[in-house]
Amino acid sequence: MPSAVRETSSKSPISNALGGRIVLTTYPGQSVVDPVPLTWGAESAEKRGPILVARGAETLGKRNAIGAHGGQYCVYTALAVASGDLPPDFRPSFHNTEPTFDFPPQPSWFSAKQIVSMDPFGHDIVKYYQKYLDEGIDVRPTIAITRATMRVGEIADAVRDGEIPVDGDIVIDKAGNVRVTKVAVEPVWYLPGVAERFGVDEDTLRRSLFEYMGGSYPELITRKDLKVFLPPIGGLTVYIFGPPERVSDEKVKLALRVHDECNGSDVFQSDICTCRPYLAFGIQEAIQEAQQGGSGVVIYFRKEGRALGEVVKYLVYNSRKRGGDNADKYFARTENIAGVRDMRFQALMPDILQWLGIKKIDRMLSMSNMKHDAIVEQGIPILERVPIPDKMIPEDSKVEIDAKINAGYFTNGKKFTDEDLKQVKGRGWEQWEDVSRRMGNWL
Repeated sequence: MPSAVRETSSKSPISNALGGRIVLTTYPGQSVVDPVPLTWGAESAEKRGPILVARGAETLGKRNAIGAHGGQYCVYTALAVASGDLPPDFRPSFHNTEPTFDFPPQPSWFSAKQIVSMDPFGHDIVKYYQKYLDEGIDVRPTIAITRATMRVGEIADAVRDGEIPVDGDIVIDKAGNVRVTKVAVEPVWYLPGVAERFGVDEDTLRRSLFEYMGGSYPELITRKDLKVFLPPIGGLTVYIFGPPERVSDEKVKLALRVHDECNGSDVFQSDICTCRPYLAFGIQEAIQEAQQGGSGVVIYFRKEGRALGEVVKYLVYNSRKRGGDNADKYFARTENIAGVRDMRFQALMPDILQWLGIKKIDRMLSMSNMKHDAIVEQGIPILERVPIPDKMIPEDSKVEIDAKINAGYFTNGKKFTDEDLKQVKGRGWEQWEDVSRRMGNWL
């Protein structure tokens, strides 16, 4: 049986292909540094220039950005190269990968302020930057646009119960299959614009990124001339219901759900929060708006556990359940472990709305003031806010939703006082594990 572990050495073909000289960082003015000009917010894609981060021989000296393609998946690329499964000099073919819908350029694509966290031209580099590809320069997409069929259990149930009609166009059959246009986006940060959104100077942003990402990207410090950074974080996916050209048409109504990832609820349907129910509600409302001649959009951000991560989230669960799961202590449990109650920071979120050309939101399917305020501050009006219906709130999620309402989340219903929150208690830990038996075994 072949071993699952490959024997390698410093003399392996992979090591030789990577080259002998390790470039830890570069500095402006070095003889090996000749970056392709990149002007964020230029009046055309050509004048803006391509985003170049590859470290191959043909591109290394021409790099005009910091980081790596693929977001957090760049680590797996490194493993594939190290294990010999991927050639270090591999260059992808983009034949037949062009978008299934050609979104028309918006004024925001040519603004250095309206879009600062994604590459407006990253969806079609063949159209915009073919000449660089022909020269052997490694230009890569950061956006992909496709079409697909979606099937969600709650939507299938709504179709079965007659709440959503089968129109043959959006909802295509009685099984509840739904046609959707999908847009996947990897983050590309224009550092001066990101710093401005967060109200800090660029040097402070660069230093903080460098220090708290373990010193992984020294060019944040050594290359102040490079203004673009591809952070190793998750991106987002846009789900568009109905003709995608309607999204930017302000004559039709738009229903929007901006959703931040919650794996435990979204995928595994935990009942400790309202994430999955609100996501399903948002999808249903988006479908129905599209069926009525409008447009429906759901945007899914990879910000697991309020961008604190799943490990922190589960630690908070333990702290809540073992310490008395009362709503008045809901946020304190998180702050004790993470230092803050939420790190999703919605300042960059509206960029995708600007890229899509969304000019107003008729129905915002969210109770978050952070999301609402971030969108409105970027000049996109919200005409109506729609909270999750009471009937869709799981019993054990009352602690979360009531605490959020007390903290300022939008609602059409009851506002909770601090005294009210003391009376709201979640399901006890004793229903999760036999604490007394386990304690007995430990003694």
